[in-house]
Amino acid sequence: MPRNDGVRVTSSYIKIRRLSPPRPLLDFPCTSHDPTSPLARTAHLLAQFLSSFKNRESEHWLGPKSPLLSSLSLSLSRPRKLPPLCSASLSLSQPDGAAQPDPGYKESSASPPVEPSQLEFEARKGQPVSRHDEERVLISEVLVTNKDGEELERKDLEMEALQALKACRPNSALTVREVQEDVHRIIDSGYFCSCMPVAVDTRDGIRLVFQVEPNQEFHGLVCEGANVLPSKFLEDAFRDGYGKVVNIRRLDEVINSINGWYMERGLFGLVSDVEILSGGNLKMHISEAEVNNISIRFLDRKTGEPTTGKTKPETILRQLTTKKGQVYSMLQGKRDVETVLTMGIMEDVSIIPQPVGDTGKVDLVMNVVERKSGGFSAGGGISSGITSGPLSGLIGSFAYSHRNVFGRNQKLNISLERGQIDSIFRINYTDPWIEGDDKRTSRTIMLQNSRTPGSHVHDQPNSGSLTIGRVTAGVEFSRPIRPKWSGTAGLIFLRAGARDDKGNPVIKDFYSNPLTASGNTHDDSLLAKLETVYTGSGDRGSSMFAFNMEQGIPVLPEWLFFNRVNARARKGIEIGPAHFVLSLSGGHVVGNFSPHEAFAIGGTNSVRGYEEGAVGSGRSYVVGSGEVSFHMLGPVDGALFADYGSDLGSGSTVPGDPAGARMKPGSGYGYGFGIRVDSPLGPLRLEYAFNDRKAGRFHFGIGHRN
Repeated sequence: MPRNDGVRVTSSYIKIRRLSPPRPLLDFPCTSHDPTSPLARTAHLLAQFLSSFKNRESEHWLGPKSPLLSSLSLSLSRPRKLPPLCSASLSLSQPDGAAQPDPGYKESSASPPVEPSQLEFEARKGQPVSRHDEERVLISEVLVTNKDGEELERKDLEMEALQALKACRPNSALTVREVQEDVHRIIDSGYFCSCMPVAVDTRDGIRLVFQVEPNQEFHGLVCEGANVLPSKFLEDAFRDGYGKVVNIRRLDEVINSINGWYMERGLFGLVSDVEILSGGNLKMHISEAEVNNISIRFLDRKTGEPTTGKTKPETILRQLTTKKGQVYSMLQGKRDVETVLTMGIMEDVSIIPQPVGDTGKVDLVMNVVERKSGGFSAGGGISSGITSGPLSGLIGSFAYSHRNVFGRNQKLNISLERGQIDSIFRINYTDPWIEGDDKRTSRTIMLQNSRTPGSHVHDQPNSGSLTIGRVTAGVEFSRPIRPKWSGTAGLIFLRAGARDDKGNPVIKDFYSNPLTASGNTHDDSLLAKLETVYTGSGDRGSSMFAFNMEQGIPVLPEWLFFNRVNARARKGIEIGPAHFVLSLSGGHVVGNFSPHEAFAIGGTNSVRGYEEGAVGSGRSYVVGSGEVSFHMLGPVDGALFADYGSDLGSGSTVPGDPAGARMKPGSGYGYGFGIRVDSPLGPLRLEYAFNDRKAGRFHFGIGHRN
């Protein structure tokens, strides 16, 4: 029987259809599926094709043969996790010059003549199985050849096709469905763009030949639309496939890895179109959702309806790192939301991406709910530096604050804190980001009048209390230097002097030591300040470092001229359930400075077990501390600690030697235990410590140690 050349499965190239633009938020299309399967449409035709051999066997091959199927064209595709391969239509046609049946030949009723129009139809998956699908035909031999019926040049591809077969084996009886499924498997192996099952009648029986067309060898890549995807990533992804036959499965993995790269970074982007062109070149288009526009929408706090906001939109927009023309990143958008919330003027913030038609771009709408911009507050607290009585450390406070002056996120704070001994009145006006500056520089203008205890350095035995009054005015500029680092520079005027418990100025203490460096009732100085701070991540195991320097500038002859440096460092270490904290601080002063500005050692934030400043006061100092804490119950932690501090022998160099006159040791250590209770104000610390003189003392503090 002559070979039947009619059944063909063809595919000129493989193409992945472009996806629709990204939908809002996380509803981003990464997959798409074709609802129809062209393979189902071959079932009826293959059934007639196989049954024709059975009918011809029963006729003992008598009479002229009719070309039952002259040319059957079918493009195969399979569902993918990525966009599906496009599918061609199924049709039956008769090529020009095909042999016509003999007029005297009578066809079997099992294979009636079929018109092309009868076979052009759409078949859906899940279609009932016809009786032809269940009829079996004995196959004596199974071969794999190229599309021209010749032996494949590459034996490895032949083996890939043979290994993909499951049902089609020599000397096996096959149904249409089994042949159809094996065609699926050959295509699913990924190495072939077409597969044509051809049945040939031989003396030994029916030979089933799968004529396959291998994919082209990969020789080059053209990638369009990848503006943020690194070229090295693409090179690494395709390097192993260069010079090899393109495998669709491997291509799937590469596409998944590219889409995964975008997903891991929260970027709106994916592979939207792939074509294998002639010459082995792969053309890939990547759709990246660029930001077309960013707008601010104010919502009412109660109704959630759009309203008019007090904040200027440009004040919010300048906080965003997401800009027009960038590929939208959800992670970057999340950081922008957090940044706007840290402004302190918003109650709620969210970003909604909206597609812009079919352009592949998105508009970002930031919904914001404003907080109340200002108001009065009152409260109370404890000053840890006052130790002369059980109630002398209590303070009350009253404040007015406005968080959003002129709608530009500028802050105004006016506060008064008053206790039995100390008091502070301050006015601060802060612009968190100076207009026109691209380095996020802030400016703070301050005015402060304070009165603090002088007992840290100049305690007065049995002669009443001594307070230090300070009037401060200045301006400071701060800006981030690099991640986790910030810097501050400022110019500050300071006038400081001592007063007795009746409020009268004094220039000497109980031991007739001077209280000022100039000999007047007050000292004046103009300070140039520089400070840098490393804050770490802010968790318990993070690190902290701060360095501060102040330079006194003698604008007038009687103004003080000195240089003071101070540094603090802290490191937390988690070891199992225990948390270790090591801290170290130190400083030094050079030049002419006020005696009450000497470094005081001892107390709650220095060497515990001593009163405030009881260890010593000097031009130089160093304090080290070690602490281990562990969880006890609920918000309560227990702690063990040890501290050490020293003035490094510099106490006598302070004008008047106030530490020597009071017989302070100059160095000492303390150790003890305590509890920590988490609260909205920070950790509440209650501690009991012993010093090296075997004296014990309670300490109470709020917040972390300085």
